[in-house]
Amino acid sequence: MVPKRWARRAVTRNLIKRQIYSIADHFESSLPHGAHVVRLRSAFDRAHFKSASSDELKKAVRKEIEQLFARATASQVQAEA
Repeated sequence: MVPKRWARRAVTRNLIKRQIYSIADHFESSLPHGAHVVRLRSAFDRAHFKSASSDELKKAVRKEIEQLFARATASQVQAEA
């Protein structure tokens, strides 16, 4: 979920969603089957990321989402042990 209050521009919201889908495909085999929700909980500073679809923003979003999925898979492994 990418609410407008945290990512005002549609371009930015779409960029975030595409990154989530891409990374979710990569981690799909290590996560349990089911629906997973990724929710944006804070804004990306517009002063820091000038363009709504800059490479810098893509890298920042990708890094955060990869950390999130890595943490989810680690907790899944611990639950199975």
